[in-house]
Amino acid sequence: MNRLLKEVPIRQQYFISLGAVLVVVLLSLLIHEIVGYRAIAFFLLVTISLLSLFLDILPLVLAAILSALLWNFIFIPPRFTFSIGTSEDQVLLLMYFIIVLIHAVLTAKIRQAQQEVRKREERSRDLKFYNTLLNSLSHELRTPITTIMGATDNLLASENKLSETTKHELLNEINIASIRLNRQVENLLGVSRLESGAIKIRKDWVDVRELIYTTLGQFDPTFSNHSVTVSAAESLPLFKLDFALMEQVLFNLINNAIQHTSEGTSILISANCVEEKLLIAISDTGKGFPEKEIDRVFDKFYRAHGSRPGGTGLGLSIVRGFIEAHGGTITLRNLPLSGAEFTIILPTELTYLNNLKHE
Repeated sequence: MNRLLKEVPIRQQYFISLGAVLVVVLLSLLIHEIVGYRAIAFFLLVTISLLSLFLDILPLVLAAILSALLWNFIFIPPRFTFSIGTSEDQVLLLMYFIIVLIHAVLTAKIRQAQQEVRKREERSRDLKFYNTLLNSLSHELRTPITTIMGATDNLLASENKLSETTKHELLNEINIASIRLNRQVENLLGVSRLESGAIKIRKDWVDVRELIYTTLGQFDPTFSNHSVTVSAAESLPLFKLDFALMEQVLFNLINNAIQHTSEGTSILISANCVEEKLLIAISDTGKGFPEKEIDRVFDKFYRAHGSRPGGTGLGLSIVRGFIEAHGGTITLRNLPLSGAEFTIILPTELTYLNNLKHE
């Protein structure tokens, strides 16, 4: 309601107030002989009440004054004059005028109070958001930074004394920590874009198989203890998607499966075209999610009960935000035997030109 009010320029609000009153007056001319001029006052009062839900105080006061003047001039006997025949009608007009003005002012005061309450709530949410964010990231950012600094110090201080194997191990630690740090920064940027509403979808034709394998290429050091299978036919069409956003979506989902399953767990990534929509499913053979927590896993900062230490709880909320920005949906369910499955459905343009290279 308040957002609608802010979007309507004040000049247009004046036109709306005048137009609404004039329309009701014109319609009342058709029925005033049937219902009587006193009933017309109720029609105008209802109109002012409805306008008070949408208009600012000044356009609303203008509508109230205009409705009182027109009711007097057109409907109260003697008609088409501002004189009033009886003291009863004089009191009636005065009471009408007072009621509509009080209604306008009170409504404006209530709206102002609601805005102040909403601002306080937003400030409280923002403060809680940033406090939680800082607390969550204090460990997630410090750990890879400390690893990078420690490994770098060792390389610089003992460069000539270290064996090639030790140097390789230190460089590998720096590489892994850098990837982890970069992923946290990307998650931060992602949630920032979602919170600000500044996210823009840049769609282009995407080979989903290429998208999946490009994403998997970022997990080379991590996959040693997981069995990953991709099920995506070469005959799949090209889909119009934002490659970068969908890459982060898949990375977060696959990383979630790795983080929340034990060593030796199988992960299946499948992609299909169903009813001209892209369907991507990522499933595992882990323990699944507690049923009571399934509806909350996409909330910001939420971490499932029993999760391993680490993580910010932002990954799945970013996934949902990016999927919804594409106009799609994502759902989570526990599989009948074991494990969980995330299912993405994206309505998007597609083309089977991709088949030409396989013919």
